[in-house]
Amino acid sequence: MKRLTPRDITAMKGGDKFACLTAYDTQTARLLDEAGIPLLLVGDSVGTTLLGFDNTLPVTLDDMIRHGAAVVRGAQRAVVVLDMPFMTYQASLEQALLNCGRALQETGCQAVKIEGGAFRAPVIQALVQNGIPVLAHIGLTPQSIQILGHRVQGRGEEAANQLLDDARAVTQAGAFAVVVETVPAELGARATQAVPVPVIGIGAGPDCDGQILVVNDILGLSGDFHAKFVKRYADLAPQISAAAATYLAEVQSGAFPGPEHSYT
Repeated sequence: MKRLTPRDITAMKGGDKFACLTAYDTQTARLLDEAGIPLLLVGDSVGTTLLGFDNTLPVTLDDMIRHGAAVVRGAQRAVVVLDMPFMTYQASLEQALLNCGRALQETGCQAVKIEGGAFRAPVIQALVQNGIPVLAHIGLTPQSIQILGHRVQGRGEEAANQLLDDARAVTQAGAFAVVVETVPAELGARATQAVPVPVIGIGAGPDCDGQILVVNDILGLSGDFHAKFVKRYADLAPQISAAAATYLAEVQSGAFPGPEHSYT
């Protein structure tokens, strides 16, 4: 099976809308890949979904490389993008090149994602010029949680124009697509029209070229987290709890393991 490339994602601009999801492990990546998801993001959201942190800031590059390699092993067709964690690309161009290069070498992923708008354009340009495809991320950027909080971005004409400028700047720097997070739906539509590459929305309305969500959120595995832009497509948490409780009861009663589960 031929694996998609970042250029294939760029070519989806203006075509059928497409769906993207996060993935953190081999088995989940395999299932999402088989379902036809064309882009899997190994998100630094692994910090909150799997590692128990309150936000993404404690996630390290070693964490991301471990999970990124696992996802690459599970996905045969999808483009796999590695989210570069906090302070692995911000300090200097040299730091960004070394860390992003290491990410591609040690995971086998096809691209990296970095947060930031126009001010991040020089980093994006340097990465792309050195053979590292970049998925840009603007709007609400989780690594800036201490400054931005969880507020909707781009409200008001000045803020909206800044986001549009950011979209154009990261595109001109070479990003193959742009994630736009938590902005008014009208602004998501304007951003989609403003740039020649796909805009992938998360809380950015229905008019974006694509959509992305955290896989744990759509499966009902995120506890009490209920962002407005999330839709649950399954409710697996109660099923997992029920299965574990039934297993416990059968072990305690002696019903498991039975003869069919035992060797002679």
